[in-house]
Amino acid sequence: MAVIHPFRGLRPRPDLVEKVASPPYDVLSSEEARELAGNNPYSFLHVVKAEIDLSPGIDVHSEEVYQQGADNLKRFVAEGTLIRDEGPCFYIYEQTMGEHTQRGLMVGTSAQEYEDGIIKKHEFTRRDKEDDRAHHVDVLNANTGPVMMAYKARPEIDSLIDRIAAAAPADYSFTAEDGVKHVLWVVSKPEDVAALAEQFAAVEALYIADGHHRSAAGYRVRNLRRDRNPDHSGEEEYNYYLAVVFPDNQLQILSYNRAVKDLNGLSPEEFLSRVKENFTVAETDNPQPRSPRTFTMYLEKHWYHLTAKEGSFPADDPVLSLDVSILQNNLLDPVLGIDDPRTNARIDFIGGIRGTGELEKRCARDMEVAFAFYPTRVDQLMSVADQGQVMPPKSTWFEPKLRSGMVTHGLE
Repeated sequence: MAVIHPFRGLRPRPDLVEKVASPPYDVLSSEEARELAGNNPYSFLHVVKAEIDLSPGIDVHSEEVYQQGADNLKRFVAEGTLIRDEGPCFYIYEQTMGEHTQRGLMVGTSAQEYEDGIIKKHEFTRRDKEDDRAHHVDVLNANTGPVMMAYKARPEIDSLIDRIAAAAPADYSFTAEDGVKHVLWVVSKPEDVAALAEQFAAVEALYIADGHHRSAAGYRVRNLRRDRNPDHSGEEEYNYYLAVVFPDNQLQILSYNRAVKDLNGLSPEEFLSRVKENFTVAETDNPQPRSPRTFTMYLEKHWYHLTAKEGSFPADDPVLSLDVSILQNNLLDPVLGIDDPRTNARIDFIGGIRGTGELEKRCARDMEVAFAFYPTRVDQLMSVADQGQVMPPKSTWFEPKLRSGMVTHGLE
């Protein structure tokens, strides 16, 4: 049973939403955030990347940065940039990127269900990143960026959300600077809130798609606040953290491509000979992989189509049968010597949003060979999570990204 929790969200004034809503904290460097916020005093980057208001070069994990974020959030509330809903709400959040549209529900998700495994993970988290997010949530007393989650689609939930959205105009609708359209409906009628909660009670599990460190932070802050509170009941707002839950058949995963600095001492001819041990190889004019278990490779200004040979991977293993595992175990490690892609400095990762042209640019600049993937499917991610396993690093690139500042969940 998946518990979804309505809450009194903090939201931008409608006339300011386009100025307030920002990319998530983890897709921009401090310099990029400083430039993007520019002359916009309303940007939520002042909350989630508060170092932009302090001296360049400041340690982004210094206490001064967290406190600056808290002060900026309080100022946004005091000045009326953000307003709080009068009663507990859910929020329908629709995004359109090109021809793709996805519609989810912004909710509070349960830290206890994260502990119990009803909210399922597919990635390892790093302690230092958990520490940063947990401290950010604790100091700001709010979840400022939502986790993207998936659930196995249920037509009755789709119908209910569609009916609620059709009943009233959207509260927000704008197109961001990257061309993605964002639309949000506030679900405030008690009967609609209750109907949504009842429908989700039949959902067996939620799956973290993007935001493992934010989920871990929500769980850790719940534990921290619980231990501080002698009257803890389990109903406090800190028992929940912010997420947008999407039906699995609406989420879009792009490929997460690879580029390697050198050929591990091999000549191009020797390298191609080694690649052919586990892949069929043919030159191609199409840089896009055609199907699962096929890849494209850019080498010496030529594209090649690669198909994994039968027997080069166990088809029944949810992790080892992933395309990223097949390439790692049959080419990147044994041929190019990339033993651990998490730590090896000779490999870099390029999000599919940048296209295969970016791989050509990287090979012209600082890389020797590059590989493009067919995107991982959401059902593959769910299968890995269901078995309590983890995806290989850099397996998925979800687009579009959720904006921060559309709705903020306060912990009190």
